[in-house]
Amino acid sequence: MDTGDIDAGMDYSAPPYDQWDSAQPYEQWDHARRHCPVIEEPGFNFTDEPALPRFTVTSWADTDRVLKDWRTFSASINAEVMRPYMGELLLGLDGEEHRRYRNLVAYAFRRSTLERWRGELIEPVIDRLLDGIAPAGRADLVAEVTSKFPVQVICGIVGVPTTDHEQFNEWAVKINYGPLYPEEGVAASQAMRDYLEPLVEARRTEPTGDLLSELVHAEIDGARLTDEKIYGFLRLLLPAGAETTYRAFGSCLLALLDRPEAMARVLSDRSLVPAAVEETLRWETSVTMVARRATANTEIRGCPVPAGSSVSVISGSASRDETRWDDAGEWRLDRVPQQHMAFGTGPHQCLGMHLARMELEAGINAVLDRLPNLRLDPDAEHPAISGYAFRGPPKLPVLFDPP
Repeated sequence: MDTGDIDAGMDYSAPPYDQWDSAQPYEQWDHARRHCPVIEEPGFNFTDEPALPRFTVTSWADTDRVLKDWRTFSASINAEVMRPYMGELLLGLDGEEHRRYRNLVAYAFRRSTLERWRGELIEPVIDRLLDGIAPAGRADLVAEVTSKFPVQVICGIVGVPTTDHEQFNEWAVKINYGPLYPEEGVAASQAMRDYLEPLVEARRTEPTGDLLSELVHAEIDGARLTDEKIYGFLRLLLPAGAETTYRAFGSCLLALLDRPEAMARVLSDRSLVPAAVEETLRWETSVTMVARRATANTEIRGCPVPAGSSVSVISGSASRDETRWDDAGEWRLDRVPQQHMAFGTGPHQCLGMHLARMELEAGINAVLDRLPNLRLDPDAEHPAISGYAFRGPPKLPVLFDPP
């Protein structure tokens, strides 16, 4: 049984919540993969019933198995945890119910469907943001570009005025952190619904060709999305579309800025941009963990897992598994592409992965085009990627040549 050797010289427990944004967990996860790939810890509950143990999975093989085996490892735990903040949640469904619900919205995220947004929305949004900083010759790219870009894109695709993107970004962050700060999460969830409700009702009578119109009128086998599923999907989509891509955008820029040789190659050969994006997604996964619940007594790598136990899959660790990638902790532009876990796998693989890649590639190209001689600001503290559940650089101070 290759499990829980908790005293193998490393504390595998999560940091306190107030340290999640600054945490650096990769040393912990690297050690776990080599010594304790399935971590068993005591569970907890608020009743007199015995608490079930909790399990954390860190290797590629175990992560791949758990996420693909939805019958044994259910996504229902996501509904339990996030329902107060997101409502009826696609991420919390399994089997046929999940398949039908996902099919109602999946067409909107196909690569061919999304292509219309590249010229209509994605490129104009990034150009407007860069227009605002180009004359200054210096900027914090996180505060002024990367944190604003994806949320404006997803608002535009949904049909929400992009002028309200800052409000949606604020709600998105509070909804994502709802389990840690419940009062703020519930308030943000209700505020987002109050804002969206008149837009949903307007699209019922006057569709406008945006995603909101499609969601309201989507139909498969005579079934349409209920209002609660529409609002649940929007509460999921707007935070996911904003939070994860902006972090990956900042991480990719920092990877290039920290590696002048790679930056020079990408500047001279833009066909390398997709490789830079893909390597960043593997190397620094924006969302590092996924939750599942065991539906029956089972095992992972010989470790008994009782029915009802929670299983935390560390996708960020799986994407650095040294049995799959050489020097997995290093960012390499020429790495041979293999599937990573940035978008998960199995039936819940991220619907927005094609949109994320399109945004990241367009964003990187635009930054390199519009900000010549881009470099880190030597007078500022060197930026670093940080975070436990969500990872990205909180700041990215740079200099460049103004027009």
